[in-house]
Amino acid sequence: MVHRSHFDAQRGLSAEACAAYARDGVLVLEDFVPQAQCLALQQRARQLVAEHAPRAPGTVFSTTDQRHAQDAYFAASARGIGAFFEAGAFDAQGQLCVPLERAINKLGHALHDLDPVFHAFSHGPRLQAVAEALGLVAPQLVQSMYIFKQPGIGGEVNCHQDATYLYTAPQSVVGFWFAIEDAHRGNGCLGGLPGAHRHGLKEVFRRQSDGALRLESLQAAMPWDMDSLEWLEVRQGTLIIFNGLFPHLSEPNHSAQSRHAYTLHAVSGQATYPASNWIQPSGVPFTGF
Repeated sequence: MVHRSHFDAQRGLSAEACAAYARDGVLVLEDFVPQAQCLALQQRARQLVAEHAPRAPGTVFSTTDQRHAQDAYFAASARGIGAFFEAGAFDAQGQLCVPLERAINKLGHALHDLDPVFHAFSHGPRLQAVAEALGLVAPQLVQSMYIFKQPGIGGEVNCHQDATYLYTAPQSVVGFWFAIEDAHRGNGCLGGLPGAHRHGLKEVFRRQSDGALRLESLQAAMPWDMDSLEWLEVRQGTLIIFNGLFPHLSEPNHSAQSRHAYTLHAVSGQATYPASNWIQPSGVPFTGF
């Protein structure tokens, strides 16, 4: 079972929690974010949808279809704020069939740098202390996403490793996944394969010499061993931290309840961050916590 703990601002993470993270590649910290902060982030996300979604070119985000990678809007969101739609938000004629605020899959990918509300949430000594306790040296924030997992149409996220998209040498990516609402099997909570982070990286998403972004296989095409799959059902305010090599996924949300979450990804400032990664500082340096 994945270890569940609490963060003590005075004592930091326990030795047991750090050992569990090293063993499993994932750690659950319950009650990390107060309800009021969750609600404030949720309200700000809705405001950003109202601001950005009307200008978005109907870009659908899907981890099962990489066509979005060729989209200039997607590329520009690396150091901006973009709104991406759920595939199920459109009818057969390509028209929205749900209200705009219920059509967005996610906002990304530089909320932590560009929006004052998300910036305040994403920076601070508590997150710095957690990152350092888990071995992340000189952490630098490179990506953030607000994920809506809309009721009825929230799409599947297939099993993947975050280091695929934010490659460093050596591997240093750490994901911080905040449950802004309760997450359970009914509304598409996270699932993962504890311990499978020790098997290495399967794929890497690189910019090619022609400028295109493509997935490259690093290992023989072997399916994930799903026998160890564990569902991470958590309450609002929980923080799930995972190693960039930790394979994780989520099912579609067919329920009437959304599953809002906010994610941050950080890398070590001492690791090599290649120019082939799709997210680049682009004149604005990455910042720490």
